[in-house]
Amino acid sequence: MKTFFLVFGMLLCLPYVSAAQGDRKDKTAVTFEELYDEPYSVNKLFVGFQPLYGEVFATNVNAGFGIEASYYYRDKANFRAHFRKTYSRQFFDFTRDVALRNSDVDNTPEVFNYYELGGTYHIKDFESSSKTKMVLYKKSYQGNKWASRVPLQAEVPCKLRKIYGVRLGGIAWNSTTDVGRALDSQGLGLDDLVTENGQGLQSFSGVTRPLEVFSNVNSVAVAVGGSYSWIRNVAVSFDKFEEGVDDGLLTLYMDILYSPLLTIDAVRYQGTTFSTDALKTSPFGFRLGIDGKFNRTLSWAYGGEFGYRPSITGRTFFAMFKISFPIYGTNLDYKVESFGK
Repeated sequence: MKTFFLVFGMLLCLPYVSAAQGDRKDKTAVTFEELYDEPYSVNKLFVGFQPLYGEVFATNVNAGFGIEASYYYRDKANFRAHFRKTYSRQFFDFTRDVALRNSDVDNTPEVFNYYELGGTYHIKDFESSSKTKMVLYKKSYQGNKWASRVPLQAEVPCKLRKIYGVRLGGIAWNSTTDVGRALDSQGLGLDDLVTENGQGLQSFSGVTRPLEVFSNVNSVAVAVGGSYSWIRNVAVSFDKFEEGVDDGLLTLYMDILYSPLLTIDAVRYQGTTFSTDALKTSPFGFRLGIDGKFNRTLSWAYGGEFGYRPSITGRTFFAMFKISFPIYGTNLDYKVESFGK
C-alpha cells in the first residue's frame, strides 16, 4: 500500500516538474545569421576506414575491419566501393575458428571476405524548404555544467536536398560454413554427401559418431533496388552561442539480391571427394539498409543493414552494422585562378 501511495504521489508531481522546466530563465529567443546553406555544395569523394563492423550471419557470424569509398558525380549519380574482412579467426571469424579446432574433413577453411561495387542513378534530385534543430552551446558549459543540463535547441530554416535513386551493384563474398548444421536444418544427413559411386560420407568413414564437417561457400550476386537520400549543408552564427552546423548526408535503401553463382565446395575426406549437391541453396534475397555521414574534411560515418543474403537454404538471415573513422572528404577541386603580370 505504501508503494502505491508513493507512485501516486510522484505522478501528481509530474505536472509541476514539467512546468518548472518550462520556466527556465535561459529559455529566451535567440537571433542568428546564416553563414551558408548549400546542400548541393558537398564533397564529391569520401574515403573511410572502418575499424569495426559486426555481422550476425546465419552462415557465419563474423566481425572485423573494412574500407569504403563513395563518389558523387554532380547531381546525376553516385558510386560506391566497399571491402571488409575479419581481423582473425578467434571470435571474429566464428565458423572458421570452430572448423580449425574441430573439423574431421580435409577442407581448408576460408577467411570471410566481402566485396561490393555499385552505383545509384538520381531519378529525381531536387531542393525543398525545410527546418533543422540545432543545440545551443556555450564554451562556459564545458565539463560537469554541460553534462548536468538539458540543452536548449533552436529551430532554423534551411534547404533540404532530396534524392530518389535507383541502385545497381555487384557483390562477392566467401566464407567457411558448418555443413553438418546445414544438413540438419534441411532434414538431411552426412550420407547425403556422396561419392561418384553413391557412397555416403558417414558410411564411408566407418565412424559411429557423427563427423564434424565444414566446407566453404562462394557467392557472386547482383543487387538491384532503390534509395532515398536527405542532404543538409547549413551553418549559422548564433548571438551569444557557438556556431551551429547541420551537414548530414543520410540514405535509406532497399535491394533485391540475386546470386547466379552460388557454390558450396565439395567435401574431401581421407583423399576422397564427396559432393555437396544435396544441399539446397537460396539464390534470391533482399536487404534494407541505412548509411550516414557528414560533409567535412575529416569526420566519421555509420551504417547498417539486415535481410536475407543468398546462401545455403535456412542460413540466409543477416544483420550488420559498421562504423567508419576516420573518413576523409574532398570536393576534388584544386584549381586556382592565375593572372599574368
